[in-house]
Amino acid sequence: MEKFEVIYNRAAERKGGAKALEKLMPSIRSVKQLKSTSDRDYLSAMAMKIFQSGFVWKVVENKWPGFEEVMWNLEPQKLALASDEQIEKMAQDKRIIRNLTKVKAVRENAYLIKTVAKKYGSFGNYIADWPVDNIVGLWLELKKQGARLGGNTGPYFLRTVGKDTFLLTRDVCAYLIGQGVVTKNPTSQRDLKAVQHAFNGLQQESGRHLSEISRIISCSIGENHLN
Repeated sequence: MEKFEVIYNRAAERKGGAKALEKLMPSIRSVKQLKSTSDRDYLSAMAMKIFQSGFVWKVVENKWPGFEEVMWNLEPQKLALASDEQIEKMAQDKRIIRNLTKVKAVRENAYLIKTVAKKYGSFGNYIADWPVDNIVGLWLELKKQGARLGGNTGPYFLRTVGKDTFLLTRDVCAYLIGQGVVTKNPTSQRDLKAVQHAFNGLQQESGRHLSEISRIISCSIGENHLN
């Protein structure tokens, strides 16, 4: 595995200097900020990422006010109790992207958030207190307990709400394979643990957030997709 300084210097050179590179760093929210975020906002972010998966992101963003109108302002306590008939009616509304499977997934995730909030006081408490040195563990929990939160959807949701996480996008996976951390795109628990270990090492070496390391790796190779 390369030293972080080598990765950083290559990324800075490709981006026109350290100052330009630093401007590309993603924003991370503090524990206090994560805990103060409402359960509704977490469900909204989760739902948006589910609908953006496999779709044009900008289209979903532009229609989002309609999504919130149709789906009861995405209040977890209310949406978790929606009947099948109500969900089907939502999925037929022209104000949203009509996809019954995804609308059902939002209801399932509303129930997840409601259940977690009951146990931890709020969903934000659960997210904020999860240790970032095992962020892949949170990915796996979201995939296991939620609906349609596997693959990159769960990690993108976490990045959106400001929880520190790296992303396994094309450039990052190519780098990890090239460095011998994994032999293919990591999906198994063993490979994910190996990736976590590699990122933890870079984090300890650099003092940077995992999300920043992910972005810097992306900028250091490939087509510079921002991760």
